[in-house]
Amino acid sequence: MRLPLTRDSVWTSVSALGEFADPAGPDAWLALLRGLYAIGRTDLPLARLVEGHVDASQIVMRYGSPEQQASIGTLIEAGAVLGVWNADRPEGIRLEDGKLYGGKAFASGAGILSHAVVSVDVLEGRQLLIIDLGQYPPSIDRSWWQMSGMQRTETHLVWWDGAALPVSASLGSPADYIREPWFSGGALRFAAAQAGGIAALVDGVRGHLVETGRADNALQRVRLAHLYRVAQAAADAVGRAAAAWNVDDIEATLSHVAAARWAVYHAGEEALTLAQAAVGLSAMFLVHPLNAAINDLTVYLRQPAPDAQAERIAAAIVSGSLYPML
Repeated sequence: MRLPLTRDSVWTSVSALGEFADPAGPDAWLALLRGLYAIGRTDLPLARLVEGHVDASQIVMRYGSPEQQASIGTLIEAGAVLGVWNADRPEGIRLEDGKLYGGKAFASGAGILSHAVVSVDVLEGRQLLIIDLGQYPPSIDRSWWQMSGMQRTETHLVWWDGAALPVSASLGSPADYIREPWFSGGALRFAAAQAGGIAALVDGVRGHLVETGRADNALQRVRLAHLYRVAQAAADAVGRAAAAWNVDDIEATLSHVAAARWAVYHAGEEALTLAQAAVGLSAMFLVHPLNAAINDLTVYLRQPAPDAQAERIAAAIVSGSLYPML
C-alpha cells in the first residue's frame, strides 16, 4: 500500500520538472510530457496532482499580471503546490461583490494544495481566480471520493460561503480559461501521465512473470509483446501531438491532441485487459504491486470524457488536416 500524498511529496516532483510557463515549442512540450510520463509510470495519483500544478502555474504565467506571476513564482520556489478546480457542483459557484459562494466537484488535491485556480461566474462571464487556500480555506467533504482507484489524489467536494476575496485574486479576463489551443490542448499533459500509467503495467507484468518463473511461457510472451505494442503506441501518439503543436494552427494542433487522447484511452483499455489476463487473481490482492496500478489507470482513463474526442478526429480526417503518416 502506498503512503498518502503530501504537499511536500508533490512539490518534490514539481520542482524536478522545473517548468512554470507555457512550453515555447514542440521540443519544450516533449520535455515536459516526458517528465509527466515518467511520474505517471511510477505513481499515477502523484502524476495527476503534478499535472494539475503545471496546468495552474501555466495559467497564471499566461494570464496573470506581472505582480501575480512574480508572486506565484516566488511561492512555488518556497514550496507552494497549485491545482485547477473547474468542475462545478450543482449549485454552481459565483463571485458577488468580492465574496465567493458555492463550490466545486472533483477538486483534486483538496487538503494538499496551497493555492487553487478556480473558475467562477461573474456578470461578465466566467472568471478565473487564484485563491490562497491557507487564507481562504474551503469546506471539504471527504466522504464523497470513495473510489477503487486514484483515491490518493484527495479529489473531494469543496465550497465557500461568502469568503471575502481580495481584488488581487482575479486572474486575467472573463473567458481567458477557454482560450485555445491551451484549454483543450492542455489535455496532452494528462494524456502523457496516462501513457506513463500504461507503461507501468508493462513494467509490473514483466516483473511479476519473471518473479514467478512464468516469463518463458509462450502465451505470456505473446501478452508481453502486445503490452509493449499498446504502451509504445500510446507514447508515440503523445509524442506526435507534441511535435505537431503550433499555436498558429489551432485546429491542427487540437486534432493531434484529440488523436493522442483517443490512442491513449484505447491503448489503456487494451493494456488493462492484457495485464489482468497475464497476472490473474494475484493482481486483485490489495498488496500486489499491480493492484494499485490497474485500479488507478482504470479510473484516470475515464477523466474526462474520452469518447468526445472521436468527433474532432473524424472532422479532422474529413477536412484533411489529420491523416496517417510516418
